Order: sequence, then structure tokens, then C-alpha cells
Amino acid sequence: MNDRQRNRTAQSVFCLLCGFLILTLTGCWNRVEVNDLALIMAAGIDKKDEDGIELTAQIFIPKSGGAQQGGGSTSGSGGAQGQTLVRTGRGVTIADAMSKLQEALPRKIFWGHTEVFIIGEQLARSGIREQLDFILRFPQMRERSSIFICKGTAKQVMEASPPLERSTSEVLREMTKSKQGLSLTVNELAQMLSGDSKAAIIPWVEPLPADRGNRDQQPIPYIMGTAVFKKDQMIGRIDDKTTRGVLWLRDEVERAIVTVAPEIADKGYVSFVLLRSSTELIPSVKGDQWSMTVKIETEDDVIQNTTKLDIMKPEITNSLEKELEKDIISRVNLALTKAQKERKVDIFGFNEVFHRHYPKQWEQIKENWEEKFPEIEVRVLADAKIRRPGSITSGGTLPEEEVMK
Repeated sequence: MNDRQRNRTAQSVFCLLCGFLILTLTGCWNRVEVNDLALIMAAGIDKKDEDGIELTAQIFIPKSGGAQQGGGSTSGSGGAQGQTLVRTGRGVTIADAMSKLQEALPRKIFWGHTEVFIIGEQLARSGIREQLDFILRFPQMRERSSIFICKGTAKQVMEASPPLERSTSEVLREMTKSKQGLSLTVNELAQMLSGDSKAAIIPWVEPLPADRGNRDQQPIPYIMGTAVFKKDQMIGRIDDKTTRGVLWLRDEVERAIVTVAPEIADKGYVSFVLLRSSTELIPSVKGDQWSMTVKIETEDDVIQNTTKLDIMKPEITNSLEKELEKDIISRVNLALTKAQKERKVDIFGFNEVFHRHYPKQWEQIKENWEEKFPEIEVRVLADAKIRRPGSITSGGTLPEEEVMK
């Protein structure tokens, strides 16, 4: 075979290979256009009866003119009118309820944009493990979505009409971003429930009553504390003040304003804004005696002073730092009392700290951690520093002769 024949043979083989590769290309034959999707912004899960689940979806509507399509209920008021469509489906599982929900919608449901999951109180008290399993297993669900427990039913929360945001899901999402309270994702919840303590905390949502002057306004849901879980069942809740103590212990305080009434002042208050904070948990095991030392360090600025104190004086600044430390310790002790003595659940992650520092001792006690946790002696130490007391000595309108030196 000469060179010319070899070139022709090579060209023929190359053409056959190119033709074969073209045949194997799939293209975009199975694509789904955005206009054909129902984008779910938030999902609510409720228990309807002994074996029934109600799944409520908040669907984004690109145009307000489409709000009436299909006869579904809409949420939104003011500028948010017609921004979302609320639909429900019922079944024996979430998957079954989702199929019923799909039957009621002309578009294909897409869960990839779901940023908020809300679970009703009744379902939370009966157990959420099965629902969490579906959220983690279904490919479209987002593990980084925020999760909440609500008073009443999740459907009621989803149908509320917020005056500032487009939907209740955006209200809760923005409140989570503000870092004023506890924030939790689906993945973080799964890690809590699968940990050695078998305890978890989830943000608690309650409807805030509407303005008295606006009777047409519906109650708007807000984060009002924390739901406490033992294994996968809700066993109670704690208020905002106690939640702040929990956050101090978990080293999750990012933004906070603390107001104290100084003992050295006749009357008035001093408010501080948190600049930065760190919490260190130091475990100790001596025989059968298990203890934990909590060291909290904070740096704060004074943002308001309604007392007659001259906070530029070092001795007064030192006294205010002690007052701030006392307030932090009080909140932490309140959280410890609720968790150790009343609920008897480790929502602080003490188990992980003991496990890391004393693995051998932990192996001996881990099966009885629920009995051991309430017996742990906890010592709380706080060190607060005031970095900037402000540009004025006392109250801005206080005469100089009335300032306490």
C-alpha cells in the first residue's frame, strides 16, 4: 500500500469516527424551560391526622397578572400583591403529598430554589426524622436551606401577607441573615440529631399581631425564640433571652445589643453593641467528677447612656464592664438551668468537647450521656472590654454640674 492509499484510508476512518461521535451527541432534547417550571420559594409541612402529611408550597409568580391562574390562593399585600401562589397537597408521606401537589399545578415543580422549610408544631412534637430524611434524600432539595418550627400550622405561616417583603419566606430568610438570633440549616440539623447528644435546637416562629390601626393586615411571622428537640421530637421551647445564653455557650453570637442598669447610678441605663465575641469550652474529668469551664470574651462599644455617669472615667468604665459581665453570666446560667435541670438535653455541644479531650472516658459514659449531662458542674467566666465609650461623657443634653464624676 502506497502513501496515497494510506492517506485515503486514514481520511475514511476519521470521517467514520466523526460521524459516530455526532450520532452519540444528545443535545438539549430533554431541557425544561424556566417558563415551564413552578419555582418553590418555601415549603411548609404539617401533620393533618394520624398518618397524613400536608405539604404547602409557596410558588413564585413572575407577573402579578398570573396570580389568579388556577384559582389558587395568593399571599402578599401592598407592593407584594400577587407575588406568590400558595398550594397544598396531602398524602401519607411528603413524597406522596408532593405528587398530589404536582397534580394540582400545570407546571413542573422545581425545588432547587427552596430556601426555607417550616414545620408545624404538631408534627414537630410527634417527630420530624421521616420528613428530614426526604429533604436530605431528594436531589432537588437544598441542604443549606433554613429550617424553622412554627406555632400552629405551617400553612398559616405560608399564607401570611408581609408588608415589606414579597413573601413570608423572604421575611424569615432576611431575619436569619441579620444574625440576631439562632439560624440553622437542614444539614446542620441533621448533624445535631445524628450526634452523640441526640438533641437539637431550631428557630421558633410565632405570628406577630397586626397593627391595631390596620384591621386588614394579617399577623406576620417572626422568630420569637427556640424550639428544643430531644432525639427528633420537640419537647419544649425557650424565649429570646434564654436563646441568647445558648448562643453565648455555642459561640454563635455575632450581633447583639445589651442594656444594663448600673448599680452605681441612681437611675438610667447603658446600652452596648457587640463588636466581637469568643467562647472557649474547657472540659475536666477527675474520676467521676465531670466539669466544664466556659470562658467568654467580648469587646463592646457604648451606644447609649441615659445615666448621669461620666463613662470616660476609667473607674466607671471598669464598673460598667463588670455589669456587662454579670449580664452575660446571668443569661448563660439561665440557659444552663433550662437545658440541664428542666429539659435535661445537651443543646450546647458539651458532648463533642468531652469526646475530643477525653476519648477513653467518653467511650465509657456515652451510652448514659442523658443521665450524666445534668450532673456536670459548669463554671462561667466572662471578660468584657469597652473599646469605645463614645465622643461624649454622659447624656448628650445633661448639664455639666449634674454629671456624676
